[in-house]
Amino acid sequence: MIGVGSSPSGLWPNKQVSGTRRPALAMASFGKAGRWQGSGGHRADPSTRSARSGQAGPRANGVIMPTGACGINCDVCKLQLRGVCSSCDHGCSEQAKRKLEAQERIIGGTCSILACAVMNQVAYCSRDCFEFPCENFSRGPYPFSQGYLDMQLRRMRDLPPALDHNNQPVEVPAEFWDELEHLDLQRLCNVTLAIPLDNRFIEFRFLHENIRVDISQRQFYRNFQGQCIPAEDPLLELITLLYFNTVDALYPLGTEIVGTKDLKERYYFSGNHELPLNALLECYGDAPERFRRAAEYLDGEPMDMADVAYRLLPFPRVPLYYLIWAGDDEFEPNVSVLFDRSIENCFSASGIWALVKRVSMDLLRGPERALGSETVSAKT
Repeated sequence: MIGVGSSPSGLWPNKQVSGTRRPALAMASFGKAGRWQGSGGHRADPSTRSARSGQAGPRANGVIMPTGACGINCDVCKLQLRGVCSSCDHGCSEQAKRKLEAQERIIGGTCSILACAVMNQVAYCSRDCFEFPCENFSRGPYPFSQGYLDMQLRRMRDLPPALDHNNQPVEVPAEFWDELEHLDLQRLCNVTLAIPLDNRFIEFRFLHENIRVDISQRQFYRNFQGQCIPAEDPLLELITLLYFNTVDALYPLGTEIVGTKDLKERYYFSGNHELPLNALLECYGDAPERFRRAAEYLDGEPMDMADVAYRLLPFPRVPLYYLIWAGDDEFEPNVSVLFDRSIENCFSASGIWALVKRVSMDLLRGPERALGSETVSAKT
């Protein structure tokens, strides 16, 4: 069983066992009019509600003093303690609007960072804006140095650490590659829609990009500016090898969409094994339009589900359905992931967990900047 045994990362493959199919979930139950309370979803904790809704922020003496849109925390500033200056609050708050009015009235101008955040309904620039750091920051002279902004740009291109459900580094066992080397590559490509380039390479589509696998050298490559460069991406490597080594037929798609509670291994998805959706909920729970932009960048197809929903293809024959319900006066925000029933023929429970984590990583990253904009230049 995946997740059980001596695997270094706890993400071993297993062959699927037969089981009775559960009734298909009615598509109407995912409609915009109602909020489906099925499996595979995360709801916001009211005590940690995103600041986009104006209900979060550090407290000082019982008074909410949220971090400003720029990222400066007024609670740790003596100017606020002395009453010399007040918090700007996040960009979606009424306080931010009042702060802009006060700036215009007192100094005859406004902070360009706060004005931009309010206009675009961005709570915190560094977390919620795909354009951060922009010229509003680089023109300076505050709040951040040019070195800090350059560091942000550089590290935004880094993948986060590849960790399993126990927060241990993911390792790809050599035997996974051994098994791939003994497969009939033409048949593998037929059932996965990968492209055989020769006896050494195969290429497949992962979300919005083509990934090339050098089987003999045991190396993944991605395209960058027209060149193949090594892809140091253990989680992508792991889920790809799990998929290639398990799939054995061209399974029909679209007959049944299910959540984790409808899977044969549904009991796996609890505790540390819950689908890793908290970061997506924090980032997009109250910002479905920004989620829409991120999903479309990954070639997602909009679906008529929830408030915003997209069908993403980490592999050409493996769809994932991401659903977001925005928060309102009655409900907290909610994020869910649904699957085609055929996923059980390709991944066991921990493989599904790893697949969702890897796709969610790209959703969190959002659209990458156009080439040539990697450096934010300071204005003189």
